[in-house]
Amino acid sequence: MTNYEIMYIVRPDIEETAIKKVHENFVKILTDNGANVTESKELGQKQLAYPIKKHNTGYYFLINLEAKDDKAINEFDRLALISEDIIRHLIINLDK
Repeated sequence: MTNYEIMYIVRPDIEETAIKKVHENFVKILTDNGANVTESKELGQKQLAYPIKKHNTGYYFLINLEAKDDKAINEFDRLALISEDIIRHLIINLDK
């Protein structure tokens, strides 16, 4: 099993319930594709170091997970790039 850490930023101009729904949907995407989510944290709204897509703040989320292969990671990456709600994401392989 390979350990990964994913951090992503959700745009701040949507409702709080929609922000939580975005997070729940992306955790479900990971688990549906064979990943085991070990930790999931909402880090709250923070000021960005520089504007991203005309936003100065964003809601940060952190997910730690284990996966046998990269299927779940690839699907998360693909959908995060498509999603208009996620303004930035980063996936780190903790085992390298």
